[in-house]
Amino acid sequence: MEIELIGISQNIMQIKKLINQVAETDLNIVVSGETGVGKEVVVRGLYQKSKRVGKPFIKVNCAALPDTLVESEMFGYAKGAFTGAQQKMRGKFEQADGGVLFLDEIGDMPLALQSKLLHALQDGDFTPLGCEKSVVTDAWVIAATNHNLEDNIENGKFRADLYHRLNTMEIYIEPLRKRPEDISPLINHYHEIYASQFKGKQLRALSKSTVDKLTAYRWPGNVRELQNVLKRIFILGEKEETIDRLINTKNTQTLRDRPQNLIDWPSDEDEKEPQLSSLSLKGIKTKVMARIEKEVISYVLMKSNWNKSLASRILNISYKSILNKIRDLNIKTHPESGDKIIKFPHKHRIDSIVTESLNKFKNNDPHTISGRLPETLTSDL
Repeated sequence: MEIELIGISQNIMQIKKLINQVAETDLNIVVSGETGVGKEVVVRGLYQKSKRVGKPFIKVNCAALPDTLVESEMFGYAKGAFTGAQQKMRGKFEQADGGVLFLDEIGDMPLALQSKLLHALQDGDFTPLGCEKSVVTDAWVIAATNHNLEDNIENGKFRADLYHRLNTMEIYIEPLRKRPEDISPLINHYHEIYASQFKGKQLRALSKSTVDKLTAYRWPGNVRELQNVLKRIFILGEKEETIDRLINTKNTQTLRDRPQNLIDWPSDEDEKEPQLSSLSLKGIKTKVMARIEKEVISYVLMKSNWNKSLASRILNISYKSILNKIRDLNIKTHPESGDKIIKFPHKHRIDSIVTESLNKFKNNDPHTISGRLPETLTSDL
């Protein structure tokens, strides 16, 4: 059964075009985007359009494999290679010979395995655990991630050489909130699928008011969340109270431009405790860093008259990194009133640092603010 990429947005139409262009090339590809946007749908679309269709399609969830088993799972082992290895096992790379090896969540792959993966990609062979002879394989490697791999490289969590080997071509899927025109086609598509799945239950098409309400929702879980909500609506009915219970109304379009809370605190009229999942220190740290990055990058871009090359040099990041951050953080040339995220009480100090850096660049005196800005931000917070 062919998996179809559903949507009419410019982003989806461009992806469909890219799939047709690169499916026959065997170029290593990275498919990126938030969790739930449909990265595997794109990967399977590439497979189905390629000359390898019908050959093995092997999926590896890099985030789910224990560190102690990653190498043996990926490259296999010989009988007696370790205690408990009672027979030879072919690894995922060998199983995918002639077909596709799909490395899901590649950003979570341990650094120790990244080196061996790079060797296999470069030379087309690898040595299973406990073997003396190498194994030659012909697998088309397609990776997917919800990480910004360039950030991972800068943080020492991902090898730059592996990134460049994998990222011959990148396909980026925008989050559903940035392509609301795709929601109605997705609803129609899943209505047909669920009508055949839920046999014996007549599923009516959703009303225009319900579709409008779903279109206005922000969909933090993207297409995966839409699928779950639609299943419940089709089963429970589309009463207004049912819809409001299934979707979080504070994520509707009327509030889309407001900054998100770091913690899901209850409202004044709600006496419930905050959601425990929102109290993760790691999650809060990620949100804080994203807000600070957006504020600082926006400010440097404004001061440099949106000269992205100059701004990247001031911030001491690559030109491609600043392009990715502008996209991922939704930084706009002309910010709207709701876009202000953090107000620094002593922003004049940052202004003087940025202005000094700009002047030094104009005078051909290389200088960046990377070593000074974090301390300034910390003291201002």
